Amino acid sequence: MTIGCHLSSSKGYLSMGKTAAKIKANTFQFFTRNPRGAKAKALDPKDIQAYLEYARDHGIERILAHAPYTLNGASLDPKVREFAKNTMTDDLNRLEHTPGNCYNFHPGSHVGQGAEAGISHISSMLNGILKPELSTTVLLETMAGKGSEIGREFEELREILDRVELSDHMGVCLDTCHVWDGGYDIRDHLDEVLGRFDRIVGLSRLKAIHLNDSMNPLGARKDRHAKIGQGHIGLEAMARIINHPALRNLPFYLETPNELDGYAEEIRVLREHYR
Repeated sequence: MTIGCHLSSSKGYLSMGKTAAKIKANTFQFFTRNPRGAKAKALDPKDIQAYLEYARDHGIERILAHAPYTLNGASLDPKVREFAKNTMTDDLNRLEHTPGNCYNFHPGSHVGQGAEAGISHISSMLNGILKPELSTTVLLETMAGKGSEIGREFEELREILDRVELSDHMGVCLDTCHVWDGGYDIRDHLDEVLGRFDRIVGLSRLKAIHLNDSMNPLGARKDRHAKIGQGHIGLEAMARIINHPALRNLPFYLETPNELDGYAEEIRVLREHYR
């Protein structure tokens, strides 16, 4: 089972790798820069090389970089879209130092102009950024649908993917809390939801899972993560998710409201339920 959690990148890659190993994780997620800001910490080549060696020796693989929340390629404001494009371009260039992993981002909010216009802006941004030589796979995250978020409906994700010219560089990260809050019943109808995803997007596009319980009932569109087994989805459903034939070999990333000891316990419990 490939499972980890979200870790702070403030001390560099090697520190994240050691922290992951400490809590018995074999992957991790991290923000590429301040999630509410714009500045990125300078890369340290020695730290990266030490991390790559450590990761190889400790079985850490398929790490996931997360774009900052300030990135909104669907915005009505051209300056906001330009910021998103420049930020993502910089992130992807930096990630070539740890090649072959994934980069996850929230598609964005159309802020009143309509989903169609937002989708057009997002796909245009991606077409201006993606290059054939990039080794990172860019993931659209499934969203809960609060406000004017794009990506709650699987059809919206498919529409973006269809408009991206280098679509082989793209994939999807399914967030269990988000899809539940968005109205997809993964607790009692997991097979049906995954069947719908496969028909619309394609399970081959699914590259990662954000494994989170939800504080909200089905379809609330609020996006409030809960600890595993302490929300409306529940531990039994989480066990079905991690063992589902279409999902079990994907990397799982915890984003639950926890400190490190809490993540370590969730990882232990989930490994116990993995068959």
